[in-house]
Amino acid sequence: MSSYNKKCVEDIDVAGKRVIVRVDFNVPLDAEGHITDDKRIVAAVPTIKYLVDNKARVILVSHMGKPKGERNPKYSMAPASKRLGELLGKEVKQASDVIGEDAKAKAAALKDGEVMMLENARFHKEEEKNDPGFAKELASLADIYVNDAFGTAHRAHATTAGIADYLPAVSGYLIQKEISIMGKALASPERPFVAVLGGAKVADKLNVISNLLEKCDTLIIGGGMAYTFLKALGKEVGKSLVDDTKIDYCKEMIDKAAGLGKKLLLPVDAKIADSFPDPIDAPVSVKCVSVDAIPADMQGLDIGTETAKLFSDAVKSAKTVVWNGPMGVFENPVLAEGTNAIAKAMAETDAITIVGGGDSAAAVKKMGYADKITHVSTGGGASLEFLEGKVLPGIACLEDRSSK
Repeated sequence: MSSYNKKCVEDIDVAGKRVIVRVDFNVPLDAEGHITDDKRIVAAVPTIKYLVDNKARVILVSHMGKPKGERNPKYSMAPASKRLGELLGKEVKQASDVIGEDAKAKAAALKDGEVMMLENARFHKEEEKNDPGFAKELASLADIYVNDAFGTAHRAHATTAGIADYLPAVSGYLIQKEISIMGKALASPERPFVAVLGGAKVADKLNVISNLLEKCDTLIIGGGMAYTFLKALGKEVGKSLVDDTKIDYCKEMIDKAAGLGKKLLLPVDAKIADSFPDPIDAPVSVKCVSVDAIPADMQGLDIGTETAKLFSDAVKSAKTVVWNGPMGVFENPVLAEGTNAIAKAMAETDAITIVGGGDSAAAVKKMGYADKITHVSTGGGASLEFLEGKVLPGIACLEDRSSK
């Protein structure tokens, strides 16, 4: 996977240089505008600290929320700047615009080791359009570009890709960690390599299933997407979530696994209820039945106890495990047991364990297992595209290390 052998901040001289860093400070705020979860800001601190310690002049750029290309004070980066200042123990200057006079004046006045934050890049519609003129204006503020926002690396925006056309471009520590751990796991995994996929829709994971079947030894499928596979095997799945347009695809994947000599594990039992809980965490009455005995008027909402054991045993026998997507409606305590079982098995194994963003990452954190997992990805969509084998625009634009 040579395309992931990218230069990092440590590979270039940053002293006295103005360095523009794309960070992911898209953090949740409460009604009063206070940050409710600062982990994305905390995650960027090592890269920022390295630059500060090495006397760079640091210009940060991020997006926040969906302001739809217009200025909206509700989505200002100011709360993030304030929090970062507290974490760094030094002032982070906040510009009142992105490429306007204030941004240019503050960037020009930066001294070695100082940090400033541009206003929300998505206040300009040119950001998401990857407008070359906008990218060039941003690039004119700095001498070097660093991308440390893995969560947006699958988007070709001006601040994640376009700007690299005008400046030397390298990765920060966050992106470096993502591509080195996930890249190695996919390119040369320690075997057996077990991949666990869940979530609601088969359609979201078509390319992931196909790509992982070629790389892993065992592919486990749970969550809502499993019922389309079970139906493809001719089973009655009742009112469970099924994508009838993907039944032939599921049959192809079952045949592909057999042809490649790979194990494809599907649920053997399910927790069923007569309807989906509404609201999602409402009390729900469930029973556990074999996947050969789902009544026509019931639906599967979590993997059953036998399946949880089957899947957990496969995870525990692995040397590398990649997991993306919950096993059931994990937001409901009654329907979280399958997802919890996978998280527990991953936390208890000595294998290299990678959790690919989104709901799986939320589940692992909620259960307190995050520190027992080798790597919890910071990007949901980005990690999914990575598992598909796609080259991400925000990584492709970075300079390669020479192959020496």
